Amino acid sequence: MTPTHAFPAARPHNLAEDGYAIALGCAFIAMGLMLLKQANLVTGGMAGIALLLSYLIHWSPATLFLLINIPFFLFAGRAMGAAFGLKTLFANIAIMGLGTMMPLALELARVSPLFAALFGGSIIGFGILAIARHGAGVGGLGVIALTLQKTRGWNAGRTQMIGDAIILAASLPLLSADRFALSVLSAAAINAVLIVNHRPGRYIGH
Repeated sequence: MTPTHAFPAARPHNLAEDGYAIALGCAFIAMGLMLLKQANLVTGGMAGIALLLSYLIHWSPATLFLLINIPFFLFAGRAMGAAFGLKTLFANIAIMGLGTMMPLALELARVSPLFAALFGGSIIGFGILAIARHGAGVGGLGVIALTLQKTRGWNAGRTQMIGDAIILAASLPLLSADRFALSVLSAAAINAVLIVNHRPGRYIGH
């Protein structure tokens, strides 16, 4: 058994580190949404709901991502603390801003749906992971999953997977069979990142 003194004591992240990591996480999520939207895919979580609604009302998925998360900000603050709620609000505003500006800096003429599902889903997962590691969430199901992990020890990735199944089932009437299968793959890519990386004892930072 490795002695406990072999590992350095965990030190909390400072505000600058939190801000930097959350900003990068938001950029990953905005880019992932852009890839999935270009490929006409859906995914799990609030990103999936935002994409699903964007095909119905033709709004930016990043804007919808913020709007549908509004009811969860108060819950995040009450369940996880005021600092968590404020960071979550900041993250959602940043995702909307980056999602609005990113198409001005990067134009996607074509993207393989398989690439969009795997890479887009994975970077959304890493974005959620970066934000969670620095004391914030992306709202919605993610906040509920993180709350249950903190209070009951439930794995956040597995908890979110249950919600994802419901969201993906709702997309069936709008997607072809191949797009639905790839949407399921994108949700699996997001959750694989969280299941492997976001669990108690895996990370010594705060």
